[in-house]
Parts: sequence; C-alpha cells; structure tokens
Amino acid sequence: MKLKQTLCVIATAGLFASCGVDTKKEAKTTETKPKKEFNYVVEQFADIKVLRYQIPGFNELTLKEKQLVYYLTQAGLSGRDIMWDQNYRHNLEIRRALENVNSNFSGDKESKDFKAFKTYLKRVWFSNGIHHHYSNDKIKPEFSKEYLEQLLKETNTVLSTEALEVIFNDNDNKKVNKKAGVDNVLASAINFYGPDITSKDVEDFYAKAYKGPDGKPIEAGLNSTLVRENGELVEKVWKSGGLYGEAIDKIIYWLEKAKGVAENDKQAKTLELLIKYYQTGSLDTWDEYAISWVSSTEGNIDWINGFIEVYNDPKGYRGSYESIIQIKDFDMSKKMKVLSDNAQWFEDNSPLDPSHKKENVVGVSYKTVNVAGEAGDASPSTPIGVNLPNNNWIRQEHGSKSVSLGNIIGSYNNAGGTGRLKEFAFDQEEIDLEIKYGKLADKLHTALHEVIGHASGKINDGIGQPKETLKNYASTMEEGRADLVGLYYLMDPKLQELGLVDNWENVGKAAYDGYIRNGLMTQLIRINLGDDIEEDHMVNRQWVSAWSFEQGEKDNVIQKVTKDGKTYYKVNDYTKLREIFGRLLKETQRIKSEGDFEAAKALVEGYGVKVDQAIHKEVLDRNAQFTSAPYSGFVNPVLVPEKDETGNITDIKITQPETFEGQMYFYSKNYSFLPAKK
Repeated sequence: MKLKQTLCVIATAGLFASCGVDTKKEAKTTETKPKKEFNYVVEQFADIKVLRYQIPGFNELTLKEKQLVYYLTQAGLSGRDIMWDQNYRHNLEIRRALENVNSNFSGDKESKDFKAFKTYLKRVWFSNGIHHHYSNDKIKPEFSKEYLEQLLKETNTVLSTEALEVIFNDNDNKKVNKKAGVDNVLASAINFYGPDITSKDVEDFYAKAYKGPDGKPIEAGLNSTLVRENGELVEKVWKSGGLYGEAIDKIIYWLEKAKGVAENDKQAKTLELLIKYYQTGSLDTWDEYAISWVSSTEGNIDWINGFIEVYNDPKGYRGSYESIIQIKDFDMSKKMKVLSDNAQWFEDNSPLDPSHKKENVVGVSYKTVNVAGEAGDASPSTPIGVNLPNNNWIRQEHGSKSVSLGNIIGSYNNAGGTGRLKEFAFDQEEIDLEIKYGKLADKLHTALHEVIGHASGKINDGIGQPKETLKNYASTMEEGRADLVGLYYLMDPKLQELGLVDNWENVGKAAYDGYIRNGLMTQLIRINLGDDIEEDHMVNRQWVSAWSFEQGEKDNVIQKVTKDGKTYYKVNDYTKLREIFGRLLKETQRIKSEGDFEAAKALVEGYGVKVDQAIHKEVLDRNAQFTSAPYSGFVNPVLVPEKDETGNITDIKITQPETFEGQMYFYSKNYSFLPAKK
C-alpha cells in the first residue's frame, strides 16, 4: 500500500528501443556539483510540475553497495513498458508514434497546434499512457485529429486507425471506473481484462479459482490478464515465456546480477525467490518471496519490485508493475523506529471494538529511506510512503515493512510555496500552526498511516478478504481507515512522551486543520467542475472529512464560515473532533472486520463521491491565481557506471537529467522490450 504526495500532504492540500523513435537522441545530463545550489524544478506544463531529487548517502556506499543499487534500478526500468501496456492496450503504439513525430517533424514547432501536441506528449509521458495519472480520465488533446494525421504523414509515422481514433473519440474514456451502478470492468479501459469480460465473469472465475493453502490465501489474479478463449475464461500469466515475457526476462537478467552483489545471504535468497517468481509466475512463490523480503531487514539497500498495488483494478485483483530502490536514511530511521517498537501500545489503546484488535502486532518496521530510482507505477508520479506486503495473512503472521521516502518528501517541500495555504486557511493562527508544525505533522501522519494504520485491526474468522467482501470500495475504505488511525493518534500526548514531538497539541491542531481543509476544499483543484471524486485516496479524504463535519454540526466542532465572500472550514473543538475520528475509525474497522459491503457503500457514496458544486466552483476560482501546478512528479537521477579497461565497474556516478523530454527519450531508447501490439 502506498501513500501519494498529491493525495496526502495534509497540511498544504498538497506518496525502451521503440519502433520509429530517433535512437540517436540521448538524455542530456549534467553532473551534480556538491556545493552548487540544487535546482529541484525541471519544468511545468498543463497541470504538472516535474521535479528532481537527490540521493543523500549514495557516495558513502561501498562499491558493492553501489553496484547493487545500479543493478536493481536497471531491473526496475526494464519493466517500464509493462506499466504502459497495463494502463491501456493502445498506449505503447501511441507513445511510439507520438515520439517519432516529435523527433522527426521539421515544420513550424512554434505554432499553437504543435505546442499543443508537445504538451499532450508530455502529459502522456507523465501518466504512462493516455489517461490522466490521477483522475483516470482520458487526456483530451488541444489539437485536431486532422492536425495529428498531417503530422503522422509528414514524419512517415504509422499509427493504426483504432489507436488514432481513440485519442479523440469518447471510447475508453475512463482508465478505472469504480462508480456504483455500472459494470466496473466493462467501463474501465485498464488492460487487465479482455474487452468482453464483465464484473460477473471476474467474480464467478475467482469464486472457483485456486486460492492457496487453507488460512494462507494467495493474492489470486495478481499477475495475470483475464481473457476469454474459445468461450472459456483463462488467465494469461505475466512471467518469463508468458505475457510480458520479453521485459520480464530483462528484469531477471538484472536481478541475477543484483543477487551476485547482495549484502548478505538473506538478501541473496530473497532475490533468488523474486527471480523464481518471475520465471514461474507462481503466486505461492510470490508469498514465499514476500515472507523472505519482509523478514530481510539487515543491510543498507532495499527494493520494491513486482506487480504490487491493485488500485488500478476495479475489482482489486491485479497488481500494477512497480519498482522503488531505497537506501537507508540512518538518522531518521533511528528516530522513527520508536513507532514500530510501540505498535502494540497503539493497537491496545485504539478505539476499536476489542474483538477487532490484534492481540499481537507482529514485526511492524518503519524506516525513512532515500530513493535511488523508481519505475512503473511509482514514476514519474511517486508515493511518499509505502507499506508492504499487501497480503493480510502475511502481514499478521510475519509483519510488514513501512518506509517513508525522505528525499522525495524533501524535494516536494523545497519546491513548494505557501500561497494556497494563505488563501484557504481561515486565519493567521491556522497559517502559523501550519508553517511551524505542518511538515512534522505530515511526516508523522505518513508514519502512523503506514506503520500503525495498515497493520492494525483484524478480520473476523470466516470473513473473506476486503477485495471479496467490500469489492470496489475496498481500497478507499482501507486508505480511510489508515488515515483515521493516524488522525486519532496525531492528537495524543503519547507522541511527545515518545520524543517524536515537542508540542503534541499544536502538531495535532496543524494536522486536523490541514486534513479538513484539504478533504472539504483544496483537493477539489484536482478535478474538473461538475465531476465526481473517483480516485480512492481523494474519495477517502472527503468521506472522512464530510462525515466528521456532519457528526460535529450540533456542537459546532467544525464551522463553515463565510469571510469576505469566501468559504472556510474552521475547527473549533479539536478534542471533540478527535472523538469523532475515533468513532469513525471504530466503524470502518467493523466494516472491514465483518465485510459489511452495504455500510461501506453508504459511507463512500453518501459522503465521498459527490461534490458541492458551489464550493467546487469557488475553490477553482480562488485557485486560478496560482501558477504552480496541482500535481508533481520526478525525473530520476541517472546512475552511470565507470569501468576499467577490462570492463569491471570501478564506481557509479550520479548525473541529473536536464529535461523531462531527454529522460523520456533515454528510457525509450534503452528500456523498450515489449512489442506495440500483441
């Protein structure tokens, strides 16, 4: 499970040699100078700001550790095309055609139409496809089909009729559609299912499918596409020799090299299991790997690699490809370990029904790490916190790993401003609290969400997994539940007793102000006027905030205020708001523990999806003065091996991409291993 920065920064509203591509085009890089002021911002276009991040501690690693980081990043990038194809069946073909046009067009590049084409290409690059990375809506080009046809002709670029038409028509408008009242599978363009597969097909297939050993269920469907062949439903497994096999073989190649420079035997054994999983596609092996990975805690290097998060599957089965390579942040990890060490205290003192509490919270670990490279679902838009593995029984018996991506958070903070805060905060006191305590509140909320939140609570005996019981509401319910754990404890003196804060009350106030401000107002800058909220994290923040606002109306706990013609939400009673958060936490855990689909539906549909249109219009009007884009993501530093005359690596140097476009072409040249059409 992951926490996205654009989803959860609670205080400020804000975790491939392609056919036809100019392979002579290299990524322009400039070597990082240690004493020169680092430029975090690459560029801004449409609703996107592209940033850079540094890798603190990399130069202090041994050569062997640097090699391990390099091999793992190469493995991650080798699967990049998988994510593109998973997102939509025409994405690879469209990307390669657009790149070829951009490389070879010799006409007027200053024209309004070509500039619009260039912006569209950058948006597609950023979203790993033609659907917006956050809203899931198809990205609408601001140029005509006729103009693109002209560009294709002038650059001798081939694009199939169906792929061309879908850029401009209304087909496959939604990458993921979890709305009630529609067939969520048929209505989603995500390429996890054959075009004729229905939600009922999925439910019927997995009702009978192999689910793993008794009491230790596998994540059924995690690494396959479900299609119909000769009238029968079959899984096309993502593995060597199977679907995506060309890219997976490259991933295996680099993982083998990484295994050869592993820091210890446990790490090497874990990599061996990951390789075996990619070779066989066995989800039993995936569970073996997950157990080995979560218990492999020695060493300075760690990684996430595989088909991980299921947010992009409307039925919650299939995992999107993702890779994050991490270097331990020794100082912050030591400070934050205290949360992990006290996980049982948080569980015992939570407002959950006693029957829903874990008697023994096993092996929760938390680290602050510095990212060394990302790919797939983690790039360019990245999480700021991750808690894995996702399989509930493994989490209960073997624990989980939670990490906060320290250098990513640092880059966001260094590239940000306070303009929106001053516009939407009620008064100077609220602004001052945010400026002084907001960053710490964000950091602690991420930690509590990941370490304590996702690890807390248990499912009643005989109740299925949330993806089976809560169905399309499972993800937003889980993210909301983890948010509520964090919110409940952010206003607790225990944090000060543990030495994590020096003023627990003010940290809690800043957190509560920011969460309500974001959940009821400022996150609306990310959707178009008239649209419902659909992204799981946005939905959860609204249903948590809206339900809490309604519950406190009688006592004026949260006050809706009009000042100078503008709307604000002001928290008047933080203690009562904490009690409300506690009641909602208890209920969301009950819903998960008992598999109460109707209660989940009532909560999400009643409070999380629909938007007050007057408030939304006001938020958009007030936000129009700000030029900073609402979404941010990153280019990755480039790791460049230096070799001696015999070909042995003698060092790994870091360079920074000058442009977003340069990195995208560099990736297209070096990490394209899948055909445009299968």
